Amino acid sequence: MVTRPPQIVAFGGGGFSMEAGNTLLDDHVLQLTGVARPKVCFIPTASGDADHYVVRFYREFAARAEVSHLSLFRRDRGAGAVEGDIEAHLMEQDLVYVGGGSVLSLLGAWRAHGVDRMLERAWRSGVVMCGLSAGSLCWFHEAQTAFHGPPERVAGMGFLPWSNCVHYDAEPERAVEFRQAVASGEVGPGYGADDGAALHFIGHELVEVVSSRPKAGAVQVTAVDGEAVETALPVRYLGAPKVALVA
Repeated sequence: MVTRPPQIVAFGGGGFSMEAGNTLLDDHVLQLTGVARPKVCFIPTASGDADHYVVRFYREFAARAEVSHLSLFRRDRGAGAVEGDIEAHLMEQDLVYVGGGSVLSLLGAWRAHGVDRMLERAWRSGVVMCGLSAGSLCWFHEAQTAFHGPPERVAGMGFLPWSNCVHYDAEPERAVEFRQAVASGEVGPGYGADDGAALHFIGHELVEVVSSRPKAGAVQVTAVDGEAVETALPVRYLGAPKVALVA
């Protein structure tokens, strides 16, 4: 039994569904489990449990993990689909990986089925949580989503007491709206993460920002005298060559 603290790795964007041939972020979250062949459950709720998304997950992870997926919109049976006691299954995982799409649809479905509270208990027990886009926004107290049109505030699950804005470099209008919302107090202080950057939290504390792209970054956004202030965060590029120690 591996003992782990509560951890969340929130991708600004990236991973197997956005970075074909670049496995750095996915490799990183697998390593955080501390298990040679971890149990990984994919939750594609935000995409409406899209077939192609589930298939891509299995293609990427089946060779190096014990894989499963949770379907809420369809009655999947067999082939790795979670059946029976959802919470018991989630509690047995080493990693839960949440896909992108509509965070509003994701949160609505999870709350209807009680999955939000199941995930909280699993997170507190040491199951590593990660995800991109909607699968990143959901963990925070509040976030900025633009999936359904103009950027708007959405209340997340609140595991992390901050706000979050994903695709910070790829969707400039979303970043602008986020800064304005923080400045006005519409949303609280938080973080913006580029595609390819990931925020790693242990408990409520941001311990590291990692990236799968050399130029991907992340910022902390706060309000000072009615203005948004961005502070660039240190980033560790996961593809950097290891430096040999000289004896």
